[in-house]
Amino acid sequence: MIEGKQKPLKTTALDSLHREFGARMIPFSGYSLPVQYANGIIAEHVHTRNKASLFDVSHMGQIILRGDNLDQKLELLVPGNISGLAEGRIRYTALINLDGGIIDDIMVSKGMGYLNLIVNCARANVDFEHLCRELGNGISIDFKKDQVLMALQGPSAASILSRLNSEISNMQFMTFLNTKLFGKRVVISRCGYTGEDGFEISTTTKDAEFLARALLNQPNTKFAGLGARDSLRLEAGLCLYGQDINENSSPIEAGLEWTINNRRMQDGNFRGADIIQQQAKYGTERRLVGLMLESRTIARPGSIILDRKDNIIGEITSGSFSPTLGRSIALGYVPSGWSKKGTALKLIIRKSHVAASVKTLPFVPHKYFKPEN
Repeated sequence: MIEGKQKPLKTTALDSLHREFGARMIPFSGYSLPVQYANGIIAEHVHTRNKASLFDVSHMGQIILRGDNLDQKLELLVPGNISGLAEGRIRYTALINLDGGIIDDIMVSKGMGYLNLIVNCARANVDFEHLCRELGNGISIDFKKDQVLMALQGPSAASILSRLNSEISNMQFMTFLNTKLFGKRVVISRCGYTGEDGFEISTTTKDAEFLARALLNQPNTKFAGLGARDSLRLEAGLCLYGQDINENSSPIEAGLEWTINNRRMQDGNFRGADIIQQQAKYGTERRLVGLMLESRTIARPGSIILDRKDNIIGEITSGSFSPTLGRSIALGYVPSGWSKKGTALKLIIRKSHVAASVKTLPFVPHKYFKPEN
């Protein structure tokens, strides 16, 4: 039997820069991406929490939608309130299948006459085909393959960017701005995947390395890789598609009901609405919960969750050591009756039982920049 050739890994526009800065590269969703740099994952994590780190997130897909009645048409596919989204603002929502499962979790930005979608790399082609099939004629759908996405995250991020462009200082959380940085056209969004105040910067492939170098030359700014990004998002209680959520999990099961406002829940005019409405009203058999372990042992995805009588009741979807808390933390699905804060459980890790308890998410408070802050 002749084995098929493995596809070569894609690279981002910052690939040579990562290698110059000593990155350890790994395969991730078909890309070669930095998992860490010389100082290591924990140092990068701590630096992000205290100063500012630059992440290459160019593997994420960017899709532009244009056409008549665009908001209403996208609302048929997502439970988020797109019609009520003002220009210049961003909304987190999800593409939903007919069974109420999550095809992908996405960010939707509303511009003048268009919507910009940030989608997960591993789901980008699935999402694109789904949108082409379901939105129908009259809607143009463009994959922005020439764009690079970087994220500057951490408490110093705002002061760094505001010194470079005063417009940025007035931005609120979940807003975006078409502007210039170091003389280059960029789209800057005040959002991120770390729980910290931060920004995502979309630019062209041509300008990416210039902008990255210029940002890394700013005080208190260092590169960080996928390892730190994962531990930061887990501390922030943020789901990772393919682990914590997928087509077999609903927004209600995953604790994402906050993404569906009253109008959308009541009108039910979106795919899978009948199931999601029933779950919102009557509850679900299982829930995604946060777990704090009583040791530093890391619970890997697939680790078994036990009740107090050692009955198998669920499994871990994400786990990591938390540098901020000095403990191991995890996400996993358990029966709803076991999802109450403080519930004592056990995990099987390397054939040993490790005590854990259910914690309210996020593990580490978010520090997003909002008017009340």
